[in-house]
Amino acid sequence: MKANPSNYEMVAPNSLSAIVSLLAKEPGEWLPIAGGTDVMVQYAAGKLPARKLVSIWNLPELRGIRVASGEIRIGAGCTYTDLRKHETIRNEFPLLATAARWTGGIANQNRGTIGGNIVNASPAADSLPALLVYDAELILVSIRGERRLPYVNFHTGYKKTLLAADELIQTVCLPRRFVGYFSHARKVGARNAQAISKVCIAALGRLTDGVVEDARIAVGSVAPIPLRLSETEKIVRGKTIDSDLLLSTRRAAAAEIRPIDDMRSTSRYRAAVVENLVAEFLIRLNDDRGHTEREGKTLARWNRLPIEEAVKTILPCCGSKAWAQGMAVRRPLADEASALTASDEIWRELTPPDWMEAFNSHPRIGESHPSDSALTQSASTQPASTQSAEWSSQEQRNVGDADAVVKANLADANREYERRFNRIFIVCATGKSASEILEILRRRLQNDAETELHEAVEQQRQITQIRLRKWLHE
Repeated sequence: MKANPSNYEMVAPNSLSAIVSLLAKEPGEWLPIAGGTDVMVQYAAGKLPARKLVSIWNLPELRGIRVASGEIRIGAGCTYTDLRKHETIRNEFPLLATAARWTGGIANQNRGTIGGNIVNASPAADSLPALLVYDAELILVSIRGERRLPYVNFHTGYKKTLLAADELIQTVCLPRRFVGYFSHARKVGARNAQAISKVCIAALGRLTDGVVEDARIAVGSVAPIPLRLSETEKIVRGKTIDSDLLLSTRRAAAAEIRPIDDMRSTSRYRAAVVENLVAEFLIRLNDDRGHTEREGKTLARWNRLPIEEAVKTILPCCGSKAWAQGMAVRRPLADEASALTASDEIWRELTPPDWMEAFNSHPRIGESHPSDSALTQSASTQPASTQSAEWSSQEQRNVGDADAVVKANLADANREYERRFNRIFIVCATGKSASEILEILRRRLQNDAETELHEAVEQQRQITQIRLRKWLHE
């Protein structure tokens, strides 16, 4: 049943003081909304229980990111776009910047707010595990004044929080003491973007002489609230990372979570994934010393190259000259996190012809060389470099092992896709079987042209991220 607008009342006071006064006058009657990304979904479905809405969108008191010597203060009304573009957040709180990139598409990132994500209290929210590992604190405001509390205590149950009926979240505070930590974030969902998490993890770690000095691990979608795995962290601290520790942390992590069966996944699957993600974090933390050394050497050499050579060197990671030029102009890049962030920002600012150039640098799924089809060839298309061809072969390794029937079906679906969309099919093939890719291809054949373009753009972004990591570490 669709909602009837006449059943709802909405007001938009122009100051924070006026809003908290309204909330105090009728506690629990008014629902504050900012970007409205969750509220509008409920409204459109006729399932929005609140009848009185008060807009807090773009209030100056809730916007802005203030950087002090000891902490960064993020206004609860800051959007995901604000978060992913802020230099200090990208450099010192990369887990939060990554979560902001994961949250919906660009339109949602422009409207959705960090405060709304917290108050909505979904255990599957991408940003909440990052706030847990960064020891976030919240400043709540009401007509009674302000109070500050640790975020770790804020969620009391499914969709329940410590927020009083007459309060708003005003500020999210993060201590600036995690520079030098290894950061790890993973999201497991039906697809890598614009999908609700089946499981997600945010983790920080620091080694000293091969011993885990500190480990901080939080997970989402595995309990009624986002969880900090404090018992697992205790087991890890002060230990060297070996097979025995990996086994004990797997068991500890599985014991701390409380997953359920729902439409997105099963409790058994979620438990297995959490065990794997925690082990993956520790393995990557242990490997980080060698990776950091290789990464530093690669970037140091590339940062010193003449711009033309720098563009040529990094071009195979994406295939778009405009992207490669944008990356070269951003130099010097300090580390992997800054390279990945720059890549995403440049990619999203490019034009459709630039995207097409990147698409055309790939072979068709199931082939080992770029397509020579008249449908997909453009004046800007250049032959694939040896490096790009090698990466494509690695990414499509599982396709080569498929049986003849699946390969034939892929070829037919590729041709149908090219007739429909006038370009080759782009998918992040790493880790996917030929059958999985065929299923994705058939699903995307049902998309309209605009939706499919944005899916292809997102898939190319993921491919570029994977290749950048390979380039930095090989």
